[in-house]
Amino acid sequence: MICNTPLDLEGLQAIGKVVGYTIAEMKKKAAPGMTTAELDQFGAKILEQFGAISAPKKTYDFPGSTCISINEEVAHGIPGSRVIAAGDLINIDVSAELFGYFGDAGESFQLPPYDDKILHLCRNTEETMMSVINHLRAGMKVNEIGRVMEREARERGYNIVRNLCSHGIGKSLHEKPFEILPYYNSRDNAVLKEGQVITIEPFLSTGEDYVQQQSDGWTLSVADNSRVAQFEHTIIVTKDAPIILTSA
Repeated sequence: MICNTPLDLEGLQAIGKVVGYTIAEMKKKAAPGMTTAELDQFGAKILEQFGAISAPKKTYDFPGSTCISINEEVAHGIPGSRVIAAGDLINIDVSAELFGYFGDAGESFQLPPYDDKILHLCRNTEETMMSVINHLRAGMKVNEIGRVMEREARERGYNIVRNLCSHGIGKSLHEKPFEILPYYNSRDNAVLKEGQVITIEPFLSTGEDYVQQQSDGWTLSVADNSRVAQFEHTIIVTKDAPIILTSA
């Protein structure tokens, strides 16, 4: 969508704050011994307190309120009986709707005891996301997002996961452009517009650069023993610095 009214901005900021806050609180709640279903239920209660609705559940009938992925799982992990363990790499992805506006964000983090390689992966993934966001301006080509994202990943010593994309958002969870590729595509001549609402979500990997869908029909995982981290914000493109909507 194009955010071009004060009402749009207010609505997007409201759901953005709810999404960012939910992730922050779920991150603090996550602990060894709890199941991913229990962590999801905690997140669902926060969304409910604000009157927000889980976007994947509403849009795609996803079997959970949030996506929680552990270790080899990269994205779209279904909350369930899996028990969180010390040292796990966890990804929490929350997308929700409030008053007709959608927000989407994600964060990867490790529970102690910490592994420097995992901490380094998470830190570099967040820095990659912010580098891409800081490059964005109205009028630049959409394919520059992929160019910057892939370059940042390689310079930091990681592969970019090539079959997971950023996307447009606003009045629905996924809008045009539906796939903002994480690598440079010379055939994409689309241009970012002032007020355009999109997500930026790099997935950096220590090995595999493609994820595979599992038998549950949702969970995306790596086939090797590599680890993948994701960070995501919903932003509004402007002529100047983008507006980040989903900060906690």
